[in-house]
Amino acid sequence: MKVGGILVVSSIILVAFGFYGFNSLDGDPYSESTQVIDGEGITTLSDMGIDDPSTKGNNEVEVFTYGSGTDSKRLEYGEGAKIKTPTVDASLLLPEWKGKKKKWREKYWGFGVDSFPLNARVYMPKGTGPFPMVMMVHGNHSMLDYSDGGYAYLGELLASRGIIGVSVDQNFINGHWSGDFRGKEMPVRGWLLLKHLEQWSKWNQNTTSGLAGKVDLDNVVLVGHSRGGEAVSIAAAFNQLDRFPDNGNEQFDFGFGIKGVISIAPTDYRYDREISLTDINYLSIQGAYDSDETSFWGMRPYHRLQFSEGFDGFKAGLYMNHANHGQFNSTWGRSDFGAPMKWLLNLTPLVTGEEQRKVAKVYIGAFAEVVLKKNKSYLPMFKNMELIHNWLPKETYRIQYADNFKNVLVDFERDLDLSNGLDGIKLNAEHFNIWREMELLARDGGSQQNNALVLGWRHSSDIQSDSIPVYSIELPEALKNFGEMDTLALSLAMGDLSELAINEEGEGRNLTPKSGFNFSIMLKDSLGNSASVPLAENNKLPGVVKSKFTKFDFLDRNMIGDESETQLKSCFVPISSFLKQNNSLNMNNLKSIDLVFDKDTMGVVILDDIGFYQKRID
Repeated sequence: MKVGGILVVSSIILVAFGFYGFNSLDGDPYSESTQVIDGEGITTLSDMGIDDPSTKGNNEVEVFTYGSGTDSKRLEYGEGAKIKTPTVDASLLLPEWKGKKKKWREKYWGFGVDSFPLNARVYMPKGTGPFPMVMMVHGNHSMLDYSDGGYAYLGELLASRGIIGVSVDQNFINGHWSGDFRGKEMPVRGWLLLKHLEQWSKWNQNTTSGLAGKVDLDNVVLVGHSRGGEAVSIAAAFNQLDRFPDNGNEQFDFGFGIKGVISIAPTDYRYDREISLTDINYLSIQGAYDSDETSFWGMRPYHRLQFSEGFDGFKAGLYMNHANHGQFNSTWGRSDFGAPMKWLLNLTPLVTGEEQRKVAKVYIGAFAEVVLKKNKSYLPMFKNMELIHNWLPKETYRIQYADNFKNVLVDFERDLDLSNGLDGIKLNAEHFNIWREMELLARDGGSQQNNALVLGWRHSSDIQSDSIPVYSIELPEALKNFGEMDTLALSLAMGDLSELAINEEGEGRNLTPKSGFNFSIMLKDSLGNSASVPLAENNKLPGVVKSKFTKFDFLDRNMIGDESETQLKSCFVPISSFLKQNNSLNMNNLKSIDLVFDKDTMGVVILDDIGFYQKRID
């Protein structure tokens, strides 16, 4: 956001309107078109005897802190620290610790960049161990308003379920009236997490430490919020390196068993190096009313993350309407900015902090169960949120999912050719008004680092069958055998219908429907057998999630961007649904996949990652 401009505008508006009229501008103008989660007729995970992962487990929990023992500002890391820790020298990673920032920070904290403390809150299951670990870290916030206590709700939950929770203190590199480091501190945020793990390794091997054998450092998940969400990916990347990429004189020797990273409302642009991970489990959670990070930047690492053959892991991205930035931390609150900017924010539509943190507990708890305990019974909820609708607040959600069992046939990433895919696949679109591949953009015009297909159609209700719009994926001989596949999958979102809304004068008309859209998927084999299934038969089709961040539309337009951004939803159609229509369909000799737009007379759809999932045996 352009802070200076907002400050000027806010001053004028506050004087002009006064508080009563000002607050009356709150609200969600899009509430009538909101699609809340609905699990009607669905057998839930609860029905299957699987417990809510956000509920307290059976372990007793011990809470304590460790730290330098000399912290003059925070008793819990000074005299109140149960275990004293050494300091670490970050001089080579943060040369920007100088000038005014150095002067005022060292005056306040009493230490410099050459003696950063290893401070953290620990939520420990009682018992002998070893226990897996989830290490959490906050993002950028006022360094005077300490952030590390805001994840106690996660630490206590995880510890009760047999997982050590650690909430790391990095407040000393956060923003201050003297300024922040403008992202130059991002490598330090990631590196400090690894130095904490390094300290745990020493305790683990020291029989006199009181923590000997307590932690399984081959089973670690990192969780980060805001800039911390970018830092956990940096840490996972640095974990594999032997030197700091920005200064080779800083040597690394980590190699911990980091099995997963979770980013909550993350940045993905602060560090000037783009982090691309491989073979690691990943989850990102984002609120649609996040006024600090107004776009779902966590999907960019999702798209960059690659799995090698044989890796048994997954990645997912969860988008929640009416969730903000701060309420994932229990101390940051409903306003994502301080005064006077907070008076401009539209806070009325927000869910409560308890509801927002409930979603975090459900999905972070489930992620930990799957990744750290190999409990695959929770994996389906990362594909289909309706399976756990009774565990979640009644809100609008989107979720994307992928794992190594998916054979993506078409992802629209490779080239400019609309008619040819990889491996000899032929693509064709007939009777469409719109047919293009494009880069998906964030609401402010930034790149989502993902390309998709856009199709638009408009026809009369009495259209002849040979004029119905059809998008065809023709498979070559070498790719015909899909007998081991049990699910067809694709990701989709509703596009901009105003592209089709042209009246006689050539002017656009708003024809956005209140609900989603539908089309048929037809599979054909080389023997002439075919079967068609409506997408909506197995999926709740997504509408558009729109947000009003501030009290004034012109501020949203000028300071934030569009009222919505494309967030895809993963959809799945069981092969059994096709075989139910025609059991002669031969998946071992598949010829084509046709998307037949015979259900609605007008629409624009955004499609991506069309393919099949292999039968999974866990």
